Amino acid sequence: MTEGKAPRMARIDWTRPADLRAQVQKLWDRGEWLAALVADAPLLPKRLLLKGPASAEMADRFDDVRAWIAELRALPYCRVEMREFRHRLLGANAVPREVWIDTVEDAAALIGKRRDVARFTALIELTGRRQPKLLEWLAKRPLRALELADAWERLLEIAAWLERHPRPGVYLRQVDIPGVHSKFIEAHRGVLMELLDLVLPPGAIDQAACGASQFARRYGFLDKPVRIRLRVLDPEINLFGCARNRQAPGSLAPDITLDAESFAGLDLPVARVFITENEINFLAFPRVENSLVIFGAGYGFEMLARAEWLSRCRMHYWGDIDTHGFAILDQLRGRFGHVESFLMDRKTLLAFEPLWGEEGKQTVRDLPRLNVEEAALYDDLRDNRIRENLRLEQERIGFGHVQSALSALEPAHVFDEVAQPID
Repeated sequence: MTEGKAPRMARIDWTRPADLRAQVQKLWDRGEWLAALVADAPLLPKRLLLKGPASAEMADRFDDVRAWIAELRALPYCRVEMREFRHRLLGANAVPREVWIDTVEDAAALIGKRRDVARFTALIELTGRRQPKLLEWLAKRPLRALELADAWERLLEIAAWLERHPRPGVYLRQVDIPGVHSKFIEAHRGVLMELLDLVLPPGAIDQAACGASQFARRYGFLDKPVRIRLRVLDPEINLFGCARNRQAPGSLAPDITLDAESFAGLDLPVARVFITENEINFLAFPRVENSLVIFGAGYGFEMLARAEWLSRCRMHYWGDIDTHGFAILDQLRGRFGHVESFLMDRKTLLAFEPLWGEEGKQTVRDLPRLNVEEAALYDDLRDNRIRENLRLEQERIGFGHVQSALSALEPAHVFDEVAQPID
């Protein structure tokens, strides 16, 4: 056969050069080509899938077949193995039987990834010298490693520093590695956790601390103390043990912030605790006998869990009337099962219909800790039975309504036993 300019193909189900490139790209996207560079892998040589014309087509569409053969044989970086085809009129001819990629370098050249292969090869060499335990990670996450190529040497230096200083007991800001700032460590906590878990001995890792937010605890760094913001709503209760709060008539209780340990150690004659997510509601919350109010933290209630004295108080959560508000209530009850919702009922929602807003992205998961009334309203909200994406923000509720709801509460008393979380 003679090669010439290929005419437009009449069939589209024969494997074309673009199809072969797509196969190689798919393997690249799965990281398989790069993983083969880390260790002896059975990937190469790699035979690509090839679908060619059937015998009848080779006889009936000989010109198309000839053009198809020319296209495949002209494709660089691939090895095309041929087989003999005999035609009763045209005689013996060679047609492609298999197409192979022999090296990662050939695969990279075929899809324009030569530079990436060179960079990854350099990462393998550097890692083999500095942290050979992490070659396993390179093989599992080669594309992620490429994304981190510019930061890789600093990541290896951090791992080496922690090998020399296991559970250092200092703040991240105190880590002294040339060219590595604490902000770099904080920005790469997720990948560092993957690397450090491979490098450090088990005794240097707190396995109970999971997630990037607990990076410091997991590897023995000091962490910034969690701060809890509160106001004591009864002027007769003195937070600091002095004679009594001396507030002018009508003045608001002071806004106080304590670290979580100090908060847990409080010993106050408090019978009722309110938690609200809105700062102005927190600051303007009315006086309530034997009570305090806490400025909430969305979905983060771990900081309150150490304060066992909260379990002896009557607790009220005031959040937005939307799906996320009820999700936060459900989560809080996982820590304190006796929490009651406050102003998160259907009557309040309907009373402020002119002030309804829209929730951006609803949560739709089941919330097993809601009571019957709360669950019914939550279902109506997530299923958009009242109005699509309905939301009533807590700050839209008038303070006259708030005061009336407070006045209607039953008298508070200190629980005799610690309340248990709801499973």
